[in-house]
Amino acid sequence: LQPPDVVAALNRKLSPAVRVTAAAVVPSSFDARRSASARHYRYLIDEGWVHDPLLRHVAFHVEPRLDLRAMAEATEALVGEHDFRAFCRRVPGTSAADPLPRRVMAASWRVEPRSSAHPGASRLLRMDISANAFCHQMVRSIVGQLVAIGQGKAEVSSVERLLAAGSRVGAAQPAPGHGLCLVAVDYDGF
Repeated sequence: LQPPDVVAALNRKLSPAVRVTAAAVVPSSFDARRSASARHYRYLIDEGWVHDPLLRHVAFHVEPRLDLRAMAEATEALVGEHDFRAFCRRVPGTSAADPLPRRVMAASWRVEPRSSAHPGASRLLRMDISANAFCHQMVRSIVGQLVAIGQGKAEVSSVERLLAAGSRVGAAQPAPGHGLCLVAVDYDGF
Protein backbone atom coordinates (compact mmCIF):
# COMPACT_ATOMS: atom_id res chain seq x y z
CA LEU A 1 0.00 0.00 0.00
CA GLN A 2 1.10 3.53 -0.72
CA PRO A 3 0.84 6.19 2.04
CA PRO A 4 -2.35 7.79 0.59
CA ASP A 5 -4.01 4.34 0.58
CA VAL A 6 -2.98 3.80 4.20
CA VAL A 7 -4.51 7.17 5.21
CA ALA A 8 -7.80 6.30 3.48
CA ALA A 9 -7.93 2.78 4.94
CA LEU A 10 -7.22 3.98 8.48
CA ASN A 11 -9.80 6.76 8.31
CA ARG A 12 -12.45 4.24 7.18
CA LYS A 13 -11.73 2.18 10.32
CA LEU A 14 -11.29 4.99 12.86
CA SER A 15 -14.06 6.77 14.69
CA PRO A 16 -14.98 10.24 13.42
CA ALA A 17 -13.20 11.72 16.44
CA VAL A 18 -9.81 10.46 15.20
CA ARG A 19 -8.39 11.31 11.78
CA VAL A 20 -5.12 10.42 10.07
CA THR A 21 -3.94 13.30 7.88
CA ALA A 22 -0.67 11.91 6.53
CA ALA A 23 1.39 8.73 6.34
CA ALA A 24 4.98 8.06 5.36
CA VAL A 25 7.32 5.12 4.95
CA VAL A 26 9.74 5.10 7.90
CA PRO A 27 12.76 3.02 8.91
CA SER A 28 12.14 -0.03 11.10
CA SER A 29 13.86 1.79 13.99
CA PHE A 30 11.02 4.37 14.05
CA ASP A 31 8.97 4.50 17.27
CA ALA A 32 5.82 6.64 17.10
CA ARG A 33 6.17 7.79 20.70
CA ARG A 34 9.92 8.05 21.16
CA SER A 35 10.73 9.45 17.70
CA ALA A 36 8.43 12.47 18.10
CA SER A 37 10.20 15.82 18.36
CA ALA A 38 7.12 17.80 19.46
CA ARG A 39 3.50 17.36 20.39
CA HIS A 40 0.81 20.02 20.07
CA TYR A 41 -2.31 20.14 22.22
CA ARG A 42 -5.34 22.43 22.21
CA TYR A 43 -7.71 23.02 25.11
CA LEU A 44 -11.10 24.73 24.69
CA ILE A 45 -13.07 26.59 27.36
CA ASP A 46 -16.69 27.63 26.81
CA GLU A 47 -16.99 30.70 29.02
CA GLY A 48 -20.59 31.71 29.61
CA TRP A 49 -23.52 31.66 31.99
CA VAL A 50 -25.13 28.92 29.94
CA HIS A 51 -23.14 26.02 28.49
CA ASP A 52 -23.36 25.94 24.70
CA PRO A 53 -24.86 22.49 23.99
CA LEU A 54 -22.92 22.23 20.73
CA LEU A 55 -19.67 22.42 22.70
CA ARG A 56 -20.59 20.09 25.59
CA HIS A 57 -18.31 17.27 24.38
CA VAL A 58 -15.36 19.40 23.28
CA ALA A 59 -15.07 22.31 25.71
CA PHE A 60 -14.86 22.82 29.46
CA HIS A 61 -17.71 25.10 30.58
CA VAL A 62 -16.65 27.86 32.99
CA GLU A 63 -18.91 30.68 34.12
CA PRO A 64 -17.71 34.15 33.12
CA ARG A 65 -15.66 36.20 33.32
CA LEU A 66 -12.17 34.76 33.37
CA ASP A 67 -9.29 37.22 33.51
CA LEU A 68 -7.67 36.14 30.26
CA ARG A 69 -4.86 38.70 30.64
CA ALA A 70 -3.80 37.14 33.98
CA MET A 71 -4.07 33.64 32.50
CA ALA A 72 -1.88 34.63 29.54
CA GLU A 73 0.69 36.24 31.85
CA ALA A 74 0.88 33.08 33.98
CA THR A 75 1.15 30.95 30.83
CA GLU A 76 4.40 32.72 29.86
CA ALA A 77 6.14 31.08 32.85
CA LEU A 78 5.57 27.64 31.29
CA VAL A 79 7.72 28.29 28.22
CA GLY A 80 11.20 26.82 28.48
CA GLU A 81 12.61 23.73 30.15
CA HIS A 82 11.20 23.05 33.60
CA ASP A 83 10.52 20.23 36.02
CA PHE A 84 6.75 19.70 35.58
CA ARG A 85 6.15 17.39 38.59
CA ALA A 86 3.63 19.91 39.96
CA PHE A 87 1.53 19.54 36.81
CA CYS A 88 1.73 15.78 36.29
CA ARG A 89 0.08 12.75 37.72
CA ARG A 90 2.83 10.58 39.14
CA VAL A 91 3.40 7.31 37.32
CA PRO A 92 3.08 4.28 39.65
CA GLY A 93 6.49 2.94 40.61
CA THR A 94 8.20 6.33 40.43
CA SER A 95 9.26 8.51 43.31
CA ALA A 96 7.83 11.97 43.94
CA ALA A 97 11.48 13.07 43.95
CA ASP A 98 12.03 11.96 40.33
CA PRO A 99 12.15 15.12 38.17
CA LEU A 100 9.93 15.35 35.08
CA PRO A 101 11.81 17.70 32.74
CA ARG A 102 9.85 18.90 29.74
CA ARG A 103 10.57 21.70 27.25
CA VAL A 104 7.54 23.81 26.39
CA MET A 105 8.24 25.55 23.08
CA ALA A 106 5.05 27.62 22.93
CA ALA A 107 1.93 28.24 24.99
CA SER A 108 -0.73 30.83 24.31
CA TRP A 109 -4.38 31.79 24.73
CA ARG A 110 -6.77 33.34 22.25
CA VAL A 111 -10.46 34.05 21.91
CA GLU A 112 -11.98 32.09 19.04
CA PRO A 113 -14.44 33.92 16.78
CA ARG A 114 -18.05 32.90 17.38
CA SER A 115 -20.90 32.87 14.92
CA SER A 116 -23.17 35.90 15.05
CA ALA A 117 -26.00 33.44 14.32
CA HIS A 118 -25.77 32.37 17.98
CA PRO A 119 -27.13 35.38 19.93
CA GLY A 120 -25.62 35.85 23.36
CA ALA A 121 -22.77 33.49 22.55
CA SER A 122 -20.22 33.16 25.26
CA ARG A 123 -16.50 33.47 24.66
CA LEU A 124 -14.72 30.38 23.38
CA LEU A 125 -11.20 30.42 24.79
CA ARG A 126 -8.46 28.37 23.19
CA MET A 127 -5.12 27.41 24.67
CA ASP A 128 -2.45 25.98 22.38
CA ILE A 129 0.62 24.38 23.92
CA SER A 130 3.57 22.63 22.27
CA ALA A 131 6.34 20.70 23.99
CA ASN A 132 8.95 18.06 23.32
CA ALA A 133 6.95 15.72 25.58
CA PHE A 134 4.04 15.81 28.01
CA CYS A 135 3.47 13.77 31.14
CA HIS A 136 0.16 12.31 32.28
CA GLN A 137 -2.49 15.01 32.92
CA MET A 138 0.05 17.79 32.31
CA VAL A 139 -2.10 19.97 30.04
CA ARG A 140 -5.25 19.40 32.10
CA SER A 141 -3.36 20.29 35.31
CA ILE A 142 -1.92 23.42 33.73
CA VAL A 143 -5.34 24.53 32.45
CA GLY A 144 -6.90 23.85 35.86
CA GLN A 145 -4.33 26.15 37.49
CA LEU A 146 -4.75 28.81 34.81
CA VAL A 147 -8.55 28.76 35.21
CA ALA A 148 -8.09 29.22 38.98
CA ILE A 149 -5.93 32.25 38.15
CA GLY A 150 -8.56 33.54 35.72
CA GLN A 151 -11.23 33.19 38.43
CA GLY A 152 -9.09 35.07 40.95
CA LYS A 153 -8.66 31.96 43.14
CA ALA A 154 -4.89 31.80 42.56
CA GLU A 155 -2.16 34.33 41.90
CA VAL A 156 -0.39 34.69 38.54
CA SER A 157 2.84 33.81 40.37
CA SER A 158 1.38 30.43 41.44
CA VAL A 159 2.57 28.81 38.19
CA GLU A 160 6.19 29.80 38.85
CA ARG A 161 5.85 28.76 42.52
CA LEU A 162 4.48 25.32 41.57
CA LEU A 163 7.20 24.78 38.96
CA ALA A 164 9.88 25.68 41.52
CA ALA A 165 8.35 23.49 44.24
CA GLY A 166 7.92 20.42 42.05
CA SER A 167 4.86 19.46 44.08
CA ARG A 168 1.09 19.50 43.50
CA VAL A 169 0.50 20.83 47.02
CA GLY A 170 -1.65 23.93 46.63
CA ALA A 171 -2.35 23.31 42.94
CA ALA A 172 -5.83 23.52 41.44
CA GLN A 173 -7.65 20.39 40.31
CA PRO A 174 -6.98 19.31 36.70
CA ALA A 175 -9.47 20.57 34.14
CA PRO A 176 -11.76 17.91 32.66
CA GLY A 177 -10.52 15.83 29.75
CA HIS A 178 -13.27 16.69 27.27
CA GLY A 179 -11.74 20.11 26.46
CA LEU A 180 -8.40 18.59 25.44
CA CYS A 181 -7.31 17.50 21.97
CA LEU A 182 -3.98 16.34 20.58
CA VAL A 183 -3.80 18.28 17.31
CA ALA A 184 -0.40 17.31 15.88
CA VAL A 185 2.82 15.38 16.44
CA ASP A 186 6.06 16.42 14.77
CA TYR A 187 8.74 14.01 13.61
CA ASP A 188 12.07 15.39 12.42
CA GLY A 189 12.75 14.36 8.83
CA PHE A 190 9.13 13.42 8.04
